[in-house]
Amino acid sequence: MRPPALPRPRTAVGIEPDPYVPAHGDTSYTVAHYDLELDYRVASNRLAGRARIHVRPTRRIDRLALDLAAPLAVAKVLVDGKRVRYAHRGGRLTVTLPAQVAVGAAPVVEVQWSGNPRPSRGPWGEVGWEELTEGVLVAGQPDGAPTWFPCNDHPGITSTYATTVTCDSPYTVVTNGVLVQRVVRGSRTTWSYEQREPMAPYLASVQIGAYTAVRIADAPDIPQTVYVPRRLQAQALHDFGRQPQMMAVFTELFGPYPFPAYDVVVTDDPLEIPLESQGFSTFGANHCTGRRSDERLVAHELAHQWFGNAVGVATWQHIWLNEGFACYAEWLWAPHGGGQSTDAQARRWHASVKRRPQDLVLADPGAPDMFDDRVYKRGALTLHALRLTVGDKVFRELIQSWVAEHLHSVVTTDMFVAHAERYGGATARSLLKAWLEQPTLPELPRR
Repeated sequence: MRPPALPRPRTAVGIEPDPYVPAHGDTSYTVAHYDLELDYRVASNRLAGRARIHVRPTRRIDRLALDLAAPLAVAKVLVDGKRVRYAHRGGRLTVTLPAQVAVGAAPVVEVQWSGNPRPSRGPWGEVGWEELTEGVLVAGQPDGAPTWFPCNDHPGITSTYATTVTCDSPYTVVTNGVLVQRVVRGSRTTWSYEQREPMAPYLASVQIGAYTAVRIADAPDIPQTVYVPRRLQAQALHDFGRQPQMMAVFTELFGPYPFPAYDVVVTDDPLEIPLESQGFSTFGANHCTGRRSDERLVAHELAHQWFGNAVGVATWQHIWLNEGFACYAEWLWAPHGGGQSTDAQARRWHASVKRRPQDLVLADPGAPDMFDDRVYKRGALTLHALRLTVGDKVFRELIQSWVAEHLHSVVTTDMFVAHAERYGGATARSLLKAWLEQPTLPELPRR
């Protein structure tokens, strides 16, 4: 399948190796488009795939590396239809090109592989392809994408995708983008999706389960569907029932929703935490109680569609720009859902974070601590401090223009500081430098 005729992703910053995940990614090239064809057998957890990867060199190269984890085994690699030499070891697939390729060329690398995928274990626990009691969950952040497909696994390298999954007919397949075709052939069904907005590999996901698709009412502008086990349908419709109102609140604050639809998958298994993927989020059965007990997480994952997905990070060092905004969105939604005011929550969490160790630098927390809860809370507090400093009206303009100017591209902390300075002057820069670059938690400004 040819990549769709779409605008090329904008490059906001130069691509540098990611120091937090140094074994992944190859900055000698970007990827314009992935065309993935997958065949999966649920009972045996057997995956076979073919990927056509549309490469764009950033410098003259005669080889390139893809990330693909064991125990997946490569059967064949082609470049522009011709078989080439390759080596697959240590989670890296090194491909020797037929000849040197210059900037401006557009070779297509095809990889055929198969195996029994499993999650990878690293400093952040198990990530990637994971079998459920009945079906599959993929949680790619930060380095789990290679557990199921060959990719240039770098958060700053974004691409469009076409993904086709053939699976056992009783199961529903949810992946990124718009469902463009579903073909049933007896015991097997093929699901074809197109992800037209550029996406980082860690946001690519496949969810497979015995799900019922239910549209959420009162969502006229952006279609919202919940994929849920039948036994949890009533609870899910209640727990996610206020999601359209959240969408309206966030659209007013952040700007237009950046994708054609927003879906939620509720697995039949419990999950420790929900997770965002581009265009949808995944929750466990334990988050679907019928009491809206985890509504803050519903807000958190929805906000990631703006912050983390539509506006991504150039490297993982800048993860506070994802998680700080998503955490702040929880506080912004709370008063609409009957909870405390945003300022009251911020001051409560400031007191809590102040009691914790003061040894984390938000602008560069280090790989071991990039998912530390203090990154989330200090990130949200930084945004609240900025809002208190520049005022509500200017803050809203600042955030909406931040999203609009960097839509479907990647950003850094320095870019955000420079952007805030345009609206709040030297005062905003000085405030952000203190919050982002010193380990000691500053005091919140008074209203």
